[in-house]
Amino acid sequence: MSKREELIERYAEDLKEKCGVKPDMDLLRKVTIGCGPSIYNADSSVIAASDPNEVATVKNNFLIKKLGLKDSPKLDEALDQVFEQYGRSNRNKYRAVVYYLLTVHFKKQSVYN
Repeated sequence: MSKREELIERYAEDLKEKCGVKPDMDLLRKVTIGCGPSIYNADSSVIAASDPNEVATVKNNFLIKKLGLKDSPKLDEALDQVFEQYGRSNRNKYRAVVYYLLTVHFKKQSVYN
C-alpha cells in the first residue's frame, strides 16, 4: 500500500471515529490528492484550529479560492462547526479531513469531479 493510501485510510478512520461521518472514499481520495505534498509534512498535514492565521489561510486558500465561495460570516461559522465536529480537544486535525468536511458542508463535491 502506498503512503498516500495509508494516509487516506487514516483520514477515513478519523472521519468515522472522531467526526461520526461515513466517508465517501472517492471524494476523500480526490480531496487528499488536492492537498498535494502537504499531506506528507508533519506540520502542514494538520491544521491548528486555535491559530487565527492558519484558520484565515484555510478560509482564503480553500474556501474562497478552491471552492469558489464568497467571503461571508457563513464561512467562519462553517469552519467553527467543522472544528467542533472534529473535536476542539483533538490536537491533530488533518488538513484533508477538514477540507473533506468543508466540501461536504457547502455541497461543493462537484469541484472534485
